[in-house]
Amino acid sequence: MDPVEFPRVSADFRPHRVVVLALDGLLPFELGIPHRVFGRPQDGRGRHLYEVITCSVRPPGPVETDADFTLHVAHGPEALATADTVIVPASYELGPVFERGELTDELAAALARIRPGTRLASICTGVYVLAAAGYLDGRPATTHWADAERFQRLFPRIEVDPDVLFVDDGDILTSAGVAAGIDLCLHMVRRDHGAVVANEVARRTVVPPHRDGGQAQYIERPVPDPQQSSTSGARAWALGRLHEPIQLRDMAAREAMSVRTFTRRFREESGVSPGQWLTRQRVERARQLLESTDLSVDQVARDAGFGTAQSMRQHLQAALGVTPTAYRRTFRAGTAAPARG
Repeated sequence: MDPVEFPRVSADFRPHRVVVLALDGLLPFELGIPHRVFGRPQDGRGRHLYEVITCSVRPPGPVETDADFTLHVAHGPEALATADTVIVPASYELGPVFERGELTDELAAALARIRPGTRLASICTGVYVLAAAGYLDGRPATTHWADAERFQRLFPRIEVDPDVLFVDDGDILTSAGVAAGIDLCLHMVRRDHGAVVANEVARRTVVPPHRDGGQAQYIERPVPDPQQSSTSGARAWALGRLHEPIQLRDMAAREAMSVRTFTRRFREESGVSPGQWLTRQRVERARQLLESTDLSVDQVARDAGFGTAQSMRQHLQAALGVTPTAYRRTFRAGTAAPARG
């Protein structure tokens, strides 16, 4: 499920503050993801919807990376007390956090500054920090598939899902490795401000606008074998005619495959079945139309390929937990206020 958090409207504009916790041994790529994604969104008046800052568990100064350079971080742990969202990227030097599931005194003191109600998120093995702090006890979470078994042994009270790209449990979100951090951050933008804003960030970042959290981390053939046919042409063909009835045999015929071969190859390349993929694309199309047009719910249902408003309502309820009318009212383009923590 892709739950929706309704933005709170405030007369006094203040960007949602995202504080990224930089720990020694961090991966520079993952540290940069929140800055890239949350640094882009603006409202209709050109005001940035988010403010992103980086902090350390120590006073301002150097933080070691896993690369051949050191970063100078300008903020100390006091910045955590000002956050609406705290994000913990992966680190290769977590010490007792990784080895025994125990926080260092320094890290525990820093995390104690986080205000109740602050949204928390992790990228890859950054989840060890949230787990060691007790935030994830009794809750679902994920991490990189190669580390999931060890993580589950160390934290048996956590419901670990090793297969998905990310887990959204409301006020705590966790993601798999590296690129899944991009999916998670885009998902949070989409949750805060809707599909139109998130898709614009994705376009500027040149990444897929939406990979569902439930999509498999490990896809058997993410890059098609050049000696074999791909299903990418059929996907592009279907995206151009979501408003029309699309049969599985028609998609298979586009690639000159039998339905059985096409279905197997499609799942190997995308991680989901053709039917699941089509439904997700139609939900995404409906979200965009509800946000950016004045079309009636019936017309949106037809243009998104659901046929009837009742069918679309059922699919949006299943995917987002809200009706089309409630979604439009919440995420109307240009009117959504920045969400608080």
